[in-house]
Formats: sequence, structure tokens, C-alpha cells
Amino acid sequence: MSVLSQISAHKIIAIIRGANPDDVIKIAEALYAGGIRILEITMNSADPLSVIKELKHKMGDRMILGAGTVLDVESARKAVEAGASFLLSPIVDIEVIHTAKNLGVINIPGAYTATEIYHAYKNGADIVKVFPATSPSYLKDIAGPLPQIPLLPTGGVTLENIRDFKNAGAVGFGIGSSLVNTKEEITEEYLLQLTAKAQKFVQAVQS
Repeated sequence: MSVLSQISAHKIIAIIRGANPDDVIKIAEALYAGGIRILEITMNSADPLSVIKELKHKMGDRMILGAGTVLDVESARKAVEAGASFLLSPIVDIEVIHTAKNLGVINIPGAYTATEIYHAYKNGADIVKVFPATSPSYLKDIAGPLPQIPLLPTGGVTLENIRDFKNAGAVGFGIGSSLVNTKEEITEEYLLQLTAKAQKFVQAVQS
């Protein structure tokens, strides 16, 4: 199954931002135990390229890995070299989109207005990250005139509203601190709670 197909099937991209590199494997394993199969490491985290490499080595094909907060071509290339299968950005950078295409990885630029979203898609975006995801009703308003564009709300998706975002037309969800809060101490109890929370998100999407 292609990376794009797996994103469409599993829907949830768990975002790890700002975690201690020593904790990321434990976080990834806890998320995997809860049913998460797609993971994003943001490029503004500590030592992100080494983290992606280690995750690729330890998790193998169990988890699809991507890089987030990719702002330029150099970061895009380094992330793919490290093992990223998809690239996410908070912005639309046409050169980054084209670089992802040339490297054979999925690209998901971030946009907000209808014009920005259409511009990203027209220039080769595989999926457009609607960022920030202010509300399900806004996503529905965008999806209405642009049904051909796969939309992935990010930055505002919670356990309470994820079904509403799905019903509004989302093909997937980028979920950060409402799932993985890296500001908390990463204890055994935290990891057990993370697995339980991941299970709830997965169940909410599948129901």
C-alpha cells in the first residue's frame, strides 16, 4: 500500500514536537500500541534528523515516518535522506512541493484560505494541511467548492471534535499536543495514558 493510501486509511498523523530525543522511541511505541501508524517529527525539534533515522531503524515498516515544519528545500532533502516518507509544512513553498515530487515522497503543505489551498493543490500538493484548523464548519465551507482537494486539518483537532472534522470532509488529521504533550514528564504512567488516548482517537475516527 502506498504512503498516500495509508494516510487515507489510517487518517491520524501523530505529531511529536519538542520531545527529548531519548524519549521519542518510547513515545512512538506507546502510540503504536494505541493503534497509531503514522508519525511526524517536526524539524524544529531537537536533533530531528537523528530521531527520524533512529525511528526508521527501530520501527521499520511498522510506522510511516514523516518530517514536519519543513520550510525549505535543504530541510526537505535532509529529511528524506534520514528516512521521511512524507513532508508537512505550515506554509506553501512551491520549491518544497517540487522537491518532494522529485524525491518521490508525499508532500502536505499548510494553507488556510481557499485561494492558498487551491494554489497549493494546483502546484502539486498531494494533500493540503488546513492550518490552523479553526473549526469543522470552516473545513466544510472549504470542502464545499473544492471537493477534489484532500484536506488534512491540523492545529485544533481534539478528541471532542475529530468526528465533526471527519464529517466535514477531512481525509486525515494532524494531531499534536491534544495527543502527544511533550511538555509533560515522560513516565511509565504517561506512556500508558498516551496509549489509551491514542486508542480513543483511533476509535473515534473508525466509528
